[in-house]
Amino acid sequence: MTDVPRYTNVDLREVRANSLAAREIVSALSEAMPSIAHLWARVYDALAVVPRLTTEISRSRAESAALRRRYADLVAAGRATLGAARDAESDPLYYLRDELRTQGHLPPDPWGRS
Repeated sequence: MTDVPRYTNVDLREVRANSLAAREIVSALSEAMPSIAHLWARVYDALAVVPRLTTEISRSRAESAALRRRYADLVAAGRATLGAARDAESDPLYYLRDELRTQGHLPPDPWGRS
């Protein structure tokens, strides 16, 4: 695939582990300094969002990878179509139609194949 993702490859498991460790520290500090427990609670709540964010990042990465794959497949089909036209194949649009059909952008062919 030529379309390389443009994000920093952060280890989300490490982020989750660090977030858990930070929340454990905040809990201990809250017990050790009860006079400012309300402040530690705010920090703890702020850290609690990290697992949800890492889940969303993981989902977004997977979706992005799938979209890049589909894009790459369409580019390959377009190139194959151009090559088939250049080589005077009898049905040069076959490659593009097939990929569009595979991705659900065209109805099944007359023989019921998707």
